[in-house]
Amino acid sequence: MASALRPLLLWFVLCATTLQTAFAAPSFAGSNLYYAAGLYNDQATTLLEGLQSAGMKVLRVWLDGEESGSQKGTDLNSFHDLEPNQVCNGDASCYDDTVLQRLDAFMVMAHSYGIKLLISMHSWNALSAGDVYAQQYGTGYFYEQSDAQNAFDQRLIHVLNHQHSTLGKPWKELKDYIFAFEAENEAMIGKGEQYVQDHADWQCGRATTIKGQLGDNSGILVTTGGESWLSESVQDAFLNCAALDIISIHAYGPGDLTTDALTPYVQKAQDAGKKLLLEEWGACYFDTGNNDCPTGDQLDTNTRNNNLKQWASAITQAGIPWLYWQVIPNGDPHSGFDYEVGLNSDPTWGTLKAAALDTAKANSAFDFSAYLL
Repeated sequence: MASALRPLLLWFVLCATTLQTAFAAPSFAGSNLYYAAGLYNDQATTLLEGLQSAGMKVLRVWLDGEESGSQKGTDLNSFHDLEPNQVCNGDASCYDDTVLQRLDAFMVMAHSYGIKLLISMHSWNALSAGDVYAQQYGTGYFYEQSDAQNAFDQRLIHVLNHQHSTLGKPWKELKDYIFAFEAENEAMIGKGEQYVQDHADWQCGRATTIKGQLGDNSGILVTTGGESWLSESVQDAFLNCAALDIISIHAYGPGDLTTDALTPYVQKAQDAGKKLLLEEWGACYFDTGNNDCPTGDQLDTNTRNNNLKQWASAITQAGIPWLYWQVIPNGDPHSGFDYEVGLNSDPTWGTLKAAALDTAKANSAFDFSAYLL
């Protein structure tokens, strides 16, 4: 009888070992701040001190120009887009490197707080707002035509080879400061999930360009920039792309922010040898649907805090690290599409901070330890 039970006991041991291994790596949390390049030093210090106090390890930043002088109540040192007047197509004299130089200084500051940057090198937001790529190619040909893709690849190459102002190395070699690169925030999202599926090779093509510059042992990851929701973010073609290390998820609908919804994608990513990152999620300040948060009446603070706590816990239980959208270094003015949490005075900051610290104590299904400070 004992000998007959041995294979069954061995099977249970192997299963337990497999499950333990799958969640043996430490998890982490972080945040987004798309206009970080415009922060003044005192604002940057406030932000980084706050993120550090919450144990946050990664901050996602963009390269889109910010010329309004203010975003989300944050006074900004304005700067132009990297390609302010025309598609540069590799002409070094055409690019305005101000945004890169600003981030040179910011990433050094972030490093001193134990934080690395995830750099998004373009955004659907800029394209849909009529930037130089939209003006030259439109929002369709940009993803569909090889000449547009080649010109955009030159932007990526320019960024990756930008010589850091003080460190004396190109960004593609700054593994101690940069966590990951992505080609574009939410590529193609305005065109629907079928379009994303039909043109998924755009994402892999841009990742291949990035990886070609980084090499295979750079210590810097390559990720997608997420899509509109969970299923749209995790395409089979992304999982099958050799150049992609991370598949980034953007999800704001409560139905996507559950452990049961997320777990099948964890298994798919593990089977494909990829990592997942819930790169954007947030708890809406208004009493609207969480994924439709343009404006409205204030949601009860306890309800919002409970939402945030519940969703952060669900993401963490699924084994996925996450970046909140977004922590800001000032009081939240509660402008449109308000998921922001302001440091110090915001009644939701304590909840978000506690959730991030809890995540840092948890285990992840994906091992990022070699890429974090």
